[in-house]
Amino acid sequence: MARALKAAAAKSVGLFSRLHAPVRTVRAFSTSQPLDQVAGPVWNLGRLNHVAIAVPDLEKAAAFYKNILGAQVSEAVPLLEHGVSVVFVNLGNTKMELLHPLGSESPIAGFLQKNKAGGMHHICIEVDNINAAVMDLKKKKIRSLSEEVKIGAHGKPVIFLHPKDCGGVLVELEQA
Repeated sequence: MARALKAAAAKSVGLFSRLHAPVRTVRAFSTSQPLDQVAGPVWNLGRLNHVAIAVPDLEKAAAFYKNILGAQVSEAVPLLEHGVSVVFVNLGNTKMELLHPLGSESPIAGFLQKNKAGGMHHICIEVDNINAAVMDLKKKKIRSLSEEVKIGAHGKPVIFLHPKDCGGVLVELEQA
């Protein structure tokens, strides 16, 4: 019995030592650039600014976060230049944006046609120098959805990166 326990212990130590060994993560991206390239010294990623959720019923979604979960929720704000109404949900360490289309031409209307119940639309990450980030990412063959930086919902410069170059996620970069 003692020998069996010692053998089991020896095997478990070997197992745990393998678990602590560094493992290189491989992700499938459509860019031809090496995945180990990192941001240059001219720009850096900051914190997660928000997660944007497309919703078919803005009032119902806002009520859920406010009344059921107890979050701090703003009034709906129409952003005509972006084709959406947005409700900001404060989560303390980050925010959520609840997005609802303003008309059938809104990009959120197309998203909701494909995803009737709504769902995660994009994530937004702050950068300390958006212009340098855009130039650097273009060099690395990361596509953006627009040619130029635009002013976003928070009144700051933003750009959206193509989901096919970002592991299937629509990524918004926002000037910190």
